[in-house]
Amino acid sequence: MSLQQCSIDALRRDPALPAIEFEGRWHDWGAIRQVADAVQAALAASGVRPDAPVAFVPRNRPAALAALLGLLAQGRTIRMIYAFQSPGGIARDVVRTGGPALIAFADDLTEAVIDAARDEGVAVIALEGMDATLRSAATGAACKRTGPDQPQIEILTSGTTGPPKSFAVSYTLMEQHFLGSPLTQRQGEDVQAAPPFLLYFPIGNISGLYSTLPMLIRGQRMLLLERFTIAAWHDHVLCYRPAHAGLPPSSVRGVLDADIPVADLASIKAIGCGAAPLDPGVQQAFEAHYGIPILLSYGATEFAGPVAMMTAELHATWGKAKRGTVGRAMPGAQLRIVDADSGTPLQPDTPGLLEVISPRIGPDWIRTSDMARIDADGFLFLLGRADGAIIRGGFKLLPESIQQALMLHPSVAEVAVIGVPDARLGQVPAAAIRLSPAASPVDADTLAAHVRAHLLATHVPVKWRFCADFLRTPSLKTDRMALRRLFDETDSELDNATMNST
Repeated sequence: MSLQQCSIDALRRDPALPAIEFEGRWHDWGAIRQVADAVQAALAASGVRPDAPVAFVPRNRPAALAALLGLLAQGRTIRMIYAFQSPGGIARDVVRTGGPALIAFADDLTEAVIDAARDEGVAVIALEGMDATLRSAATGAACKRTGPDQPQIEILTSGTTGPPKSFAVSYTLMEQHFLGSPLTQRQGEDVQAAPPFLLYFPIGNISGLYSTLPMLIRGQRMLLLERFTIAAWHDHVLCYRPAHAGLPPSSVRGVLDADIPVADLASIKAIGCGAAPLDPGVQQAFEAHYGIPILLSYGATEFAGPVAMMTAELHATWGKAKRGTVGRAMPGAQLRIVDADSGTPLQPDTPGLLEVISPRIGPDWIRTSDMARIDADGFLFLLGRADGAIIRGGFKLLPESIQQALMLHPSVAEVAVIGVPDARLGQVPAAAIRLSPAASPVDADTLAAHVRAHLLATHVPVKWRFCADFLRTPSLKTDRMALRRLFDETDSELDNATMNST
């Protein structure tokens, strides 16, 4: 059955059935249908074509899931825009996507976003509570824009194979792989009796789609978090006693630090964990304390989901011997390690660049920017980023993009950004700044606000150092090893006062 038809059928579900719990309140399928109908009516009145693509700024709220289902039921192409960025960033993405209609929550429809939509002739539909209203109709050329021949959802990659870019996931691909996933096709289970599925990944990324769409199609109850917290995760486990749970890698240590009683997690047989590396020591400490295996996985937007996974069976046999692995290749996927310069495949246990064949994408090898090794037993171990990307709690940040943003500030003469270890998030960006002697002095708070105006909030450096000059290599490049030592010398963050360091 097609994704479009599955979405139509989902919206015809018994309206009295509970669908989504959000902030302590249940929303039934009748409320979901009401929002989806309102979105479809607003689009019909907006002046855009029936096959026009729609720019969508989703937040993890029930109305966003309802709007998503309504768009899928119409067979629309959806162009995702990140909500967790500055108003100027959202406005730029409204122009970039070229969608003749924009759907966003009212609190994201700032003056900058409204101005950008008006200048482009883009229709604006506001989500507020459990309702959708047309704010303004499309004008000019926007009324004539059409989407691709086959509908798709366009999302931004996380940067595994280079700088983040738009990546299209077709309805056909989702029909073949998302709707065929174990999440969708569990047999012999009363979906209404099953514990609500905890959703916390952003709806607009690959992990969010991979977990959300099967639940919407199956009709399993969902507990939706706008932002993940240890407290909310703990409450969910206590209330519903699920047999399986998920955790972001950055939160595994958080559960240990919160000293959650072992008995509180007794129902959990395994915990899935992905999207970022997990320190093997943290994994070992968690498993030893709670007796719950952590099943790591590895995937990327470019692969349309995971390609390697540690299953419960593999963990039972190999868990202690293969601590830190993200598992073996999933059925149909292929993994290999190649020399970064020649592309020659390397022998087992030899570090190099990871290449992947994903059955969801096609038969060609996809080269990643991940350094890795595959041992003689076929287990994949990730070693870091070949491009120096900073992996902050699952978000992959390129230092160069942060440096470029900081160089736009008139007081900054030179900047170098690196990733430094963080107990909770794995890594965070740290920036060393050389100020222009002729410019007005600035502090870390001012520069943080400057970065936030140009990039997503995840890119804002956590640690700052103001330097009179940078140590150089013989080729006069910034000595990044010396820079790392500078940040290692003290773990305290710089206060707002500027300081000089040689």
